[in-house]
Amino acid sequence: MKVLGLGDNVVDKYVNYRTMYPGGNALNFAVFAKKLQADSAFMGVFGSDEEGQHVAAVVKELGLDNSHSRFVEGENGCARVELKDGDRVFLGSNEGGVTRTAPLTLNEADKDYLQEFELIHMGLYSHVNHLLPELQNLPAKISYDFSDDFTEEEIQAAIQQVHFGFFSMSDASKAETKAFLKQHFTDKNEVLIVTRGGNSAFAYDGQQFYEVTPVLREPVDTMAAGDSFLTAFLINYLAGADISTAMKKGNEFAGESCMVEGSFGYGKNY
Repeated sequence: MKVLGLGDNVVDKYVNYRTMYPGGNALNFAVFAKKLQADSAFMGVFGSDEEGQHVAAVVKELGLDNSHSRFVEGENGCARVELKDGDRVFLGSNEGGVTRTAPLTLNEADKDYLQEFELIHMGLYSHVNHLLPELQNLPAKISYDFSDDFTEEEIQAAIQQVHFGFFSMSDASKAETKAFLKQHFTDKNEVLIVTRGGNSAFAYDGQQFYEVTPVLREPVDTMAAGDSFLTAFLINYLAGADISTAMKKGNEFAGESCMVEGSFGYGKNY
């Protein structure tokens, strides 16, 4: 199975430890998919600063295909984070750095390359929404993470162009979650999923709802828990698992990822 994370890479700077870790929704997906034995790649924009160089070096060390990424002058995507009792608290960011200021555009070689993939994952902070119309011409299914602070306008800008949509709604009741999924499901969608923190997650396939309770463990670091869940769900679902089984696999993998510092380790002092 060939899959691609398209869009954002960042460093998460843990201010109380003076340590930065590579991350970003699209890059996390690519890294986690590789851990799950998929043929995985990443395509995005890297900055020229120390942060960008660190992330690029880790990507190379992991053996991820990064052949169609761009390297430009400027700040890499960067977020400042504080860890409190295993839970990460975001303090601010440069809003994607060069991923935002030098947005990715597709040339003919890129378009040929993208024909190879079965799944392309992107998200609200990937800064590649402008590519969604072009991606409709590819054989790949499109997955999109709407994160936890989406607006209705942002949902409508993407929902009818993706096969899989993921939302984080920690405070939503079961009834509110079901109503939300039913309201936003479109003919294009295959599965929409809402995770609710430590509460049960719901999926909807246009016909019925599926509910799965997360694996609750004392976390080392909850960074990228949602990214690991959606990655394992997608890889297992596309490999033939039913929705409930794929969600359970997602929960198990997310529980494991919460035992690692940063999104997937590789911290560096700064």
